[in-house]
Amino acid sequence: MRDTPAPIAALLESPALNLGGRVLLTLPFWSSGIAKLLDINGALAEAAHFGLEPAWATVIATLIVQLGGSAALIVGRFAWVGAGALGVFTALATLIAHPFWNVADPMLRFHERNTFLEHVGLVGGLILAAILTHRKGRH
Repeated sequence: MRDTPAPIAALLESPALNLGGRVLLTLPFWSSGIAKLLDINGALAEAAHFGLEPAWATVIATLIVQLGGSAALIVGRFAWVGAGALGVFTALATLIAHPFWNVADPMLRFHERNTFLEHVGLVGGLILAAILTHRKGRH
């Protein structure tokens, strides 16, 4: 016996909602990739700020992951690769950019911890997207 009302079940089975969810889940990545393409100097400065050298290689790799991973997940082809690349990227970037455990100021530490946990939640969403895309492909 299903506990989901029929109209909600129909909505959850909707290809449009599925696509919309994948577009929204990847929004932070593809929008960041586009912004980096439009401001390469800013992207290079950001990489250098975090000590990621050579900055140009970091930016190229970041663009490939952000744009390519997003496209794979949105289109649903090799979605597991896209979700996996975005998940690993997010985990590494979060460790580098939001080490809340090193922040002395309590308010700043609180905000950095929240950002860190939001990013961990995003990794969980990417895992679920890979699972659901894989399951959908088997039917």
